[in-house]
Amino acid sequence: MGQDLAHKRPWLLGSLLAGLSYPASWLVLPIEGGLFAILWKMAAVGLLVPFALRRHHEGEFVLLAVMLAFYALGDGLIEFSMVAGALAFTGGHLVAIWLYSRHRRVGPTFSQRMLAIAIFILTPVIAYGLPPAVNEGIQVAAYSIVLAAMAAMAWSSNFPRYRVGTGAVLFVVSDLLIFARLGPLAGSGVTSIAIWYLYYFGVFLIATGIAQTLVKRGHYPKGEEAG
Repeated sequence: MGQDLAHKRPWLLGSLLAGLSYPASWLVLPIEGGLFAILWKMAAVGLLVPFALRRHHEGEFVLLAVMLAFYALGDGLIEFSMVAGALAFTGGHLVAIWLYSRHRRVGPTFSQRMLAIAIFILTPVIAYGLPPAVNEGIQVAAYSIVLAAMAAMAWSSNFPRYRVGTGAVLFVVSDLLIFARLGPLAGSGVTSIAIWYLYYFGVFLIATGIAQTLVKRGHYPKGEEAG
């Protein structure tokens, strides 16, 4: 199975290897936050960009690739500046919102609508209360509005909810843990591991869920087989 994945989806395999192993860099590298560690971190989501474009270089796949590129950039920039990282992630969320808006679910159920509304409202509210300082709470709440809109739109889209929707929710939980680390969970090493894996697997589910769904729906260049 591993050889088959390496042959058919080398970028996907590379992303998985980088994503699963990245926390090991905290132990094996002498300087935390060094250049190699940052590149290792960025590779996890960055390798999903060529995965999205491997056989598809137009339309929705370009939007998916741009979204992932913003997230990978944010992974690197956040090591230097929380603000710069947040701006990059915001760019990715805005592209994601645009993509999801092009694939809205027709006739969502009442429970689906209520969950999307709950995600949009509760995320910034919870985020505001996590940092100890009011100004930090305002900053993370402002960012969380865009984050929440992304997750709510993902859940409301016609992409698979238990892949794309769940991935977006994992992304939200990861960011809320980041904000909690400014306050009640400050100094927790276990939290750092949870933040990484929730974020990475959230993005992984989003990327693979969107790409495979688009292929099944025929969003690929003429002359190429779906798969």
